[in-house]
Amino acid sequence: MARDDARALVEHYYAAFNRGDWAAMLACLAEDVAHDLNQGEREVGRAAFAAFLARMDRCYAEQLRDVVVVASDDGTRAAAEYVVHGRYKATDEGLPPASGQTYVLPGGAFFAIDAGRIARVSNYYNLRDWLRQVGA
Repeated sequence: MARDDARALVEHYYAAFNRGDWAAMLACLAEDVAHDLNQGEREVGRAAFAAFLARMDRCYAEQLRDVVVVASDDGTRAAAEYVVHGRYKATDEGLPPASGQTYVLPGGAFFAIDAGRIARVSNYYNLRDWLRQVGA
């Protein structure tokens, strides 16, 4: 996979996210995808990622804007930077109560790509900033 193909894969992944098209997002992932959650544990597999998306859909309404994707020449690694515009719509376990609070938060992710699929995604954002914005 070349750099342009890797960029297109990650851009497709984020376009699917912004549409709320979880099936299209999951189709971008390797069956044994490793998902490194911000401030959390690694989850492995498409089924675990689908459960994560279901929780996200229940608790948050988010759109990613100003997405910039870069990739290595050989297409095995990529990174993205974006700004999350969101609404905290239902309380997520271990986090402050939700009451429709809105937030704007820069974030980013790193990707490993293998055989045309995302094999690892590691997400990062400033949790303290998010907590401050939702009134924690």
